[in-house]
Amino acid sequence: MGGSAEQRLQERGIELPKVPPVAGVNNVPFVRSGNLVFLSGLGPSRPEGGLATGKVGRDVTVDEAYQHARLTGLALLAVLRAGIGSLDNVSRAVKVLGMVNAVPEFTDHPKVVNGCSDLFVEVFGERGRHARSAVGMGSLPFGITVEIEAIFEVA
Repeated sequence: MGGSAEQRLQERGIELPKVPPVAGVNNVPFVRSGNLVFLSGLGPSRPEGGLATGKVGRDVTVDEAYQHARLTGLALLAVLRAGIGSLDNVSRAVKVLGMVNAVPEFTDHPKVVNGCSDLFVEVFGERGRHARSAVGMGSLPFGITVEIEAIFEVA
């Protein structure tokens, strides 16, 4: 997979959304500490507006939730780009924590969070592969289907 991350976005017609607002007063969208950038948890904002909400396994299918995780990944990349200037400054994705708003009997959390993980590999190639946790939650803020946070190493 040749080319820069920014080129990959352009070649694939992937547009990053506007940087979403932070849902708190004492937190920020990202914190850089040395060569690591810690991104605050974000949820899936729909391109047409509003948030993707519902319980996975009841209101939302795995495939729909996968797309919601991809939307969340796009928002994370928008915050990352705003924080470091260019996605070409990313050395590697380090860690992803994906939280899925699911019914208690749901067990396919990794398939949902793959929506974000697959995006990172699509954009960064091998540098997009990361350590990850994919877990279920009884609820998430505003009823969103997924919330994802990430850590990146930058040059």
